[in-house]
Amino acid sequence: MRIPYRSGTSVSISGSVLALAALLGVLWLAGGASRPDSLGQVLVRATAWLVLVGALLMMKRPSIRDVRPVAALMLAALGLALLQLVPLPPGVWQTLPGRAIFERAALLAGESQPWRPLAIVPGAAYNAAASLVVPFAFLILIMGIDEREATWLPGMLLAFVAVATLPGLAQFAGAAFNNPLINDTPGQVSGIFANRNHYALVLAFGCLIAPVWAFGNRSGVIWRMVVALGLILVFTLTILATGSRAGLFLGVLALVIGFGLTWRRVRQMLHRGPKWLFPALIAGVVAIIVVIVLLSIAADRAVSIDRAMAMDAGQDMRRRGLPVVIEMIRIYFPVGSGLGGFDPLFRMHEPFELLKPTYFNHAHNDFLEIVLDTGVAGLILLVASISWWVWASFRVWRGKENRVRLTGRLGSAMILLIFLASILDYPARTPTIMALLVLAAVWLSKGASDMARA
Repeated sequence: MRIPYRSGTSVSISGSVLALAALLGVLWLAGGASRPDSLGQVLVRATAWLVLVGALLMMKRPSIRDVRPVAALMLAALGLALLQLVPLPPGVWQTLPGRAIFERAALLAGESQPWRPLAIVPGAAYNAAASLVVPFAFLILIMGIDEREATWLPGMLLAFVAVATLPGLAQFAGAAFNNPLINDTPGQVSGIFANRNHYALVLAFGCLIAPVWAFGNRSGVIWRMVVALGLILVFTLTILATGSRAGLFLGVLALVIGFGLTWRRVRQMLHRGPKWLFPALIAGVVAIIVVIVLLSIAADRAVSIDRAMAMDAGQDMRRRGLPVVIEMIRIYFPVGSGLGGFDPLFRMHEPFELLKPTYFNHAHNDFLEIVLDTGVAGLILLVASISWWVWASFRVWRGKENRVRLTGRLGSAMILLIFLASILDYPARTPTIMALLVLAAVWLSKGASDMARA
């Protein structure tokens, strides 16, 4: 496909880029919920299937050379989910830990023991497997773009985060609206997500990406600097408005890492100026951010800082529910209870003192929940994933910098933020953050491969 660019010239845009932009648009609209009964799941997965089938039928053969580790880990995750759906003979299933209560249920009903899959809640495990179509579609599309188009991805992602701030800013201004495609909470500043912590994480991504976008391209640096600074201020204010304490920490960390990613390029750009110019520029940017934050506090709009000073019911429930989660891991280990079944199984094990009108939908520590769901197999996959991230990050953060390694470092930092957010939450269970995690992993993998060839 060729689209006119300027008189006498044209720019070629592949179908993969257009499909990627369309999928990002659908994720913006409906990809912010993790619950399987959210209407947005239907739209997101249907779009992902259409994109995936279309890409496999019409696009050129994708290059897997630089993304083999990412593809291998994703295939292993899919294989683990499908393995949990394979029916097992009664004699085998009854030997699995934590299944005795279900065996007694069949006896009391006067029925013979049926063949059952490893997952105690098969529908939830099937949903977990089906959810992986989104990251797989994203991976195939990214593999189908060329090197020139790959340079557009940071800008595309920054634009996605910038547009994602719009509903959050409207909520911040007092607009009362619900997105029927996600199970958001009225009155919260959660933007395109059902969970304000997940929204704040994506805004923190914006604080990482903006400086890389501004200084990663040697042309138009001045106007890019101005736009990037303005976006960082908007992202910071919106994080403060979300009320997410985790987002507040991640936003500060993202600002620090974003500066670390680009400070050499800033120094190179200012090398002809006086020596005081670089520190003065940094001090000025920091001062602007501090003033904006102080004004937000003075206007009583810094909800994240207010909540950071107090303990709320949700934080207390995480602390009180942790011993129950650890006991559940002990009961179902080493095979696990099955993907996606945390909610009904937690209700079985929930002590009376934890009963309340709302329910505890996840362990609020995704590392523990993965081990609970998948046992030793998931633990091995989790350790392998983290080990690869550490190894690849070590590679991209050392040595000389170029464009590929810079985006590799950006991907490494994005994955770090997701890991940190997963200690107290479950961000990677939403389609949007699944897709962004794949993009970050591809950047990191390509950066590590580029270092290996150097």
